[in-house]
Amino acid sequence: MAFIRKKQQEQQLQLYSKERFSLLLLNLEEYYFEQHTAHHIQHKGSQKERRVRGSLKICSKSVIFEPDAISQPIIKIPLRDCIKIGKHGENGANRHFTKAKSGGISLIFSQVYFIKEHNIVAPYKIERGRMEYVFELDVPGKVEDVVETLLQLHRASCLDKLGDQTAMITAILQSRLARTSFDKNRSCTWNAKQEMVTPLVTNPGHVCITDTTLYFQPLNGYPKPVVQITLQDVCRIYKRRHGLMPLGLEVFCTEDDLCSDIYLKFYDPQDRDELYFYIATYLEHHLAERTAESYTLQWQRGHLSNYQYLLHLNNLADRSCNDLSQYPVFPWIISDYCSSELDLSNPGTFRDLGKPVGALNKERLERLLARYQEMPEPKFMYGSHYSSPGYVLFYLVRIAPEYMLCLQNGRFDNADRMFNSIAETWKNCLDGATDFKELIPEFYGDDVSFLVNSLKLDLGKRQGGQMVDDVELPPWARSPEDFLQKSKEALESNYVSEHLHEWIDLVFGYKQKGSEAVGAHNVFHPLTYEGGVDLNSIEDPDQKVAMLTQILEFGQTPRQLFVTPHPQRITEKFKSLPQTSCDNVSTADSPGEESFEDLTEESKKLAWNNIAKLQLHEQHKLHKKAVTGIAVSCNGSSVFTTSQDYTLKMFSTESKMLQRSISFSDMALSSCLLLPGDATVISSSWDNNVYFYSIAFGRSQGTLMGHDDAISKICWQDNRLYSASWDSTVKVWSSVPEEMTGTKRHQSDLLAELEHDVSVDTISLNAASTLLVSGTKEGMVTIWDLTTATILHQIPCHSGTVCDTAFSPDSRHVLSTGEDSCVNVIDVQTGMLISSMTSDKPQRCFIWDGNTVLSGSQSGELLVWDLLGGKLCERIQGHKGAVTCIWMNDQCSSIITGGEDRKIMFWKLQY
Repeated sequence: MAFIRKKQQEQQLQLYSKERFSLLLLNLEEYYFEQHTAHHIQHKGSQKERRVRGSLKICSKSVIFEPDAISQPIIKIPLRDCIKIGKHGENGANRHFTKAKSGGISLIFSQVYFIKEHNIVAPYKIERGRMEYVFELDVPGKVEDVVETLLQLHRASCLDKLGDQTAMITAILQSRLARTSFDKNRSCTWNAKQEMVTPLVTNPGHVCITDTTLYFQPLNGYPKPVVQITLQDVCRIYKRRHGLMPLGLEVFCTEDDLCSDIYLKFYDPQDRDELYFYIATYLEHHLAERTAESYTLQWQRGHLSNYQYLLHLNNLADRSCNDLSQYPVFPWIISDYCSSELDLSNPGTFRDLGKPVGALNKERLERLLARYQEMPEPKFMYGSHYSSPGYVLFYLVRIAPEYMLCLQNGRFDNADRMFNSIAETWKNCLDGATDFKELIPEFYGDDVSFLVNSLKLDLGKRQGGQMVDDVELPPWARSPEDFLQKSKEALESNYVSEHLHEWIDLVFGYKQKGSEAVGAHNVFHPLTYEGGVDLNSIEDPDQKVAMLTQILEFGQTPRQLFVTPHPQRITEKFKSLPQTSCDNVSTADSPGEESFEDLTEESKKLAWNNIAKLQLHEQHKLHKKAVTGIAVSCNGSSVFTTSQDYTLKMFSTESKMLQRSISFSDMALSSCLLLPGDATVISSSWDNNVYFYSIAFGRSQGTLMGHDDAISKICWQDNRLYSASWDSTVKVWSSVPEEMTGTKRHQSDLLAELEHDVSVDTISLNAASTLLVSGTKEGMVTIWDLTTATILHQIPCHSGTVCDTAFSPDSRHVLSTGEDSCVNVIDVQTGMLISSMTSDKPQRCFIWDGNTVLSGSQSGELLVWDLLGGKLCERIQGHKGAVTCIWMNDQCSSIITGGEDRKIMFWKLQY
């Protein structure tokens, strides 16, 4: 898992330095400045004198001596506990010795910590009482500088106010950074001062970027002199919050991993943004910050697992394994930890994902709500968070004991409060007065090490007498491996897939803040939310430090990703949907004994999997102006086209001849369609009318004077006609009589009128004729419920005219294209824009199967888009001038396009 892999990386860096020392030996928010080779002189001047060789490390709040011999403990002396610091022998009898040798530093103090004796990770041993230690540097000339530094840091540590301490130490740090610079051997394009962030630790230094490489040079040279990342290896970069401030930048050289290559924290947001810009402009295929919505479509249609989707959302919401105050958060899924068998078909097995942990127990919630009602503003329901550094390390103490010791000042927690049992932990989250924690990704991963005391740590003895060892598993888990496997199965189960969006609404979505959060009993302390406090506006340094400490240690709510209800996953079909990646086209399996309907579906899947192999079969110039509509008879023998040249034309695919040309008026025709039975073709016109033409009799059957302005598009389904117009309406008409006389408008035929604010340029129906989507001149996409003639959603998703719209075959999504060159996917259930891609030219028309899009471009090309991969896959040269209309047969094997070049083109799939 992410944290475990991060820890392994840090261990590899430590192997480089061959040290037991790590930055985790420092206090939180403490800095490591420099080190000197030295000897610890024990019993100086006596017959028992002993010299222990090692490394003396000067830190902002302590002095640490690491002996070379691992049998000896690391010594940590807090500067605040020092009584006197100076050169050894500068007073008294040893003065002559000091002048002669001048290499000793004397520390007189009242408290010392002994750490990692025999390299065993254990609680720190503390010795109290007045003591003096002498450290002799290998380079005597450095003694005075080191003593001066220690005295300065000692003064900072002894200041009464924490804010004053922090300010003085920060000034010392900045002074040191200003006196150093990046390695002059590298020609930096840009450089700045900042800190590298790892869990519980920030390491100050300099960052530099060249034409090819990103470098970080730690001020202290730890754990290596320079960390470097080749820019061509960078896959993703993310701007991060750190301490709720926009100061972080995380760089990934892998696509599907929360474990980044470097996390940098800047002192100035402008420096962060400049480095982001430099890296982003370097990347030829910039994959920096993908939106949450871009992953939602993949998840909905089953191309991302629940686990993968949650990882992506955490990443996008500033959750990082480098920042324990914003560690990735995952939900409790299972509520049954008592049964001998885990029944994933029983809804009672699962936790209610529509409620936060604090609201799962009704009696506890009632007590919390009573307190909430009596609380002065700002009110909050829960006094602790669902994710904090303490909770993360509660789960990970067995694999990351040094982190827990760092967080808790050298101690493990009380044995009875440790992570002893899955069932006990769940029960405490349900019943405890202050325990509302969720889980971490490790519970749904493959590495069991966080459940097993493989390091044989002494974690204490419980009240019952038993030692804290491996985590006790529920009865239904035969082993740690089995527990994780069943947890993963639960996370990917149908029940969770149907309800996971409810939990996403609470943690990442619209129920995270405001009145919706109050209604969902999902209100935490104001300091946990982005924007809850402006640290830069706090002038009192003590208050500012206290606020920052609380933010970092109490836990932080993820950045809000969604402000509308999150769409539900498509659970009944998602496992059988084709993987329509344009980079890896695969053929369908043999259908065997499947029905004819199954064979048809398989042929459609096969066709869409090969849509990029489309080839031009033939082309014909039929019109004098742009083609606007295409309709084809059931047997494919006749093609009907409309044009801005005022004509409806009938073309024979057998004789390759134009058979008929009909004019209804002296204005452009905008679209056409064939009624069932292929006896009548209908055309819409810019003269406000709809024309009915009898193919068998070769004459006009009638005219429907339906609108007060040009009709832009018509649709027919289930014996009803739908017409869209520039008069700002879409009208629904009942079945039109076979004999329509004259040009009289038949008012009785009008069933519904869907009002818009501006002209409507396109409409489309779903397969069941229950929904209609319209697109307007001003970029509004509206989804209508035709059973009630009411608006379900209005989405302003284009900055110009909407060119075309269509439902996916399963009616779950709407695709729209516009003059702004955007290709957008909208969730029908919630109205949320869940995917958006941009082309170089507007896409005037398209067809799609829900996953892959074939669009006709303003450039004349046919473009193939992989919606799930969020990319353009193929460009196919077609018309000279815009592609204006496109038609596909039911088998998805034959395509006809019309264009501004007055041609219709016939395309075939070449498997």
